[in-house]
Amino acid sequence: MGERPQGPLADRMRPKNLDEFVGQEHLVGRAGILRTMLITDRISSVIFWGPPGVGKTTLAELIAAYTKSRFVKFSAVTATLDDIRQVTREARELYSAFKQRTILFIDEIHRFNKLQQDAFLPSVENGTIILIGATTENPSFEVIAPLLSRTKVFVLKPLAEKDFRKIISHALTDEVRGLGGLNLKLEPAAEAMIISASNGDARTALNILEDAASLLDTPPASPDLRPPSPNSERGRGEARNKKMQSENPIITANVVEKLLQHQILRYDKTGDEHFNTISAFIKSMRGSDPNAALYYLARMIRGGESPLFIARRMVVFASEDIGMADLKALELAIATMQAVDFVGLPEARINLAHCATYLATAPKNNRSYIAYEEAAADVEQTLNEPIPLHILNAPTKLMRNLGYGKGYKYAHNYPDEELKNEQYLPDKLKHKKYYRPKE
Repeated sequence: MGERPQGPLADRMRPKNLDEFVGQEHLVGRAGILRTMLITDRISSVIFWGPPGVGKTTLAELIAAYTKSRFVKFSAVTATLDDIRQVTREARELYSAFKQRTILFIDEIHRFNKLQQDAFLPSVENGTIILIGATTENPSFEVIAPLLSRTKVFVLKPLAEKDFRKIISHALTDEVRGLGGLNLKLEPAAEAMIISASNGDARTALNILEDAASLLDTPPASPDLRPPSPNSERGRGEARNKKMQSENPIITANVVEKLLQHQILRYDKTGDEHFNTISAFIKSMRGSDPNAALYYLARMIRGGESPLFIARRMVVFASEDIGMADLKALELAIATMQAVDFVGLPEARINLAHCATYLATAPKNNRSYIAYEEAAADVEQTLNEPIPLHILNAPTKLMRNLGYGKGYKYAHNYPDEELKNEQYLPDKLKHKKYYRPKE
């Protein structure tokens, strides 16, 4: 096998221009808004929002290259207020002397606190710096409103399977930056495993590919530690295998499997993946799709989500979405929460699956929930409407003299027909009908 270029494969294969960039056609395709901004040199401060490994950093570097701007890269994890002030001061001096713009790239901008984000505002507003922020979290929640209003938010989509195939193929055939000099072949099954294990992250896919190539360079350990004689059968067999491997190096599914001892699921228990997945779980049960509900349940458990959190959400769901349609749903949800607390994982996954399947297939009725929300809205509007006197208790003579409890009909002593016109709501709301049961 030939010699390899220096540096990690993922860094070497980073696109040098927009034509090499794979994915994000809505931004960098022929009619993409970002390509148009670069061609017309009308670039402004932007925030790239998307999952890891889809090209946020690469796009920032390409913008700097196309606009011939100075490129400064910070990580929000390590940068300080002094760093921000220094780079804005340098940017101001550079533009004043040479009219060269400075692009300040902030990786993980959502990790900056409000004070740090405030420090950018004057420089972004007057154009001293072009800010490019990258985040995996929803900027609506993580970026302060004044900064958000001065930037464009571009959403980067997860890479499709065809994108990964293109990236991997390029890495295998590029003889200058990639692995082309090694004449590697990749089994389709191995390629599928790499794509699956990458979790949508191109960097991870290239790292796995590079590690697999390295594994081919390492001969398997022989159980017999003594070097074989060239004329022995073991020696001739190893020589044949070595010759075949050097002539036709193939990355097989077995090779990739050795590298993937434990695939990592992208799941942040406090970030977007947490909220997105629980939302998908709830909506799947609401839509009566037990298959999707079980899938998202498994995904949350695999990602390390608290089983009690899932159980609590199902308790809420049982009343909010099923309610009067199946009175056993809440009982089961409560029992599941208690079982999960008592049993714990991994067995508690069985209780959660039982409950999720039941809730998903149960009839749905949210009339109680809607009725409460309407009543709560009236409470906000009317606040302290007087309660009818006849349903107030009268423990003292003064209260009885004031009419408290006068005319109250104890419901158990009267037939339903006589109670039909009894008033329990305040006067202003006496004609309100909050609960409207389904037919």
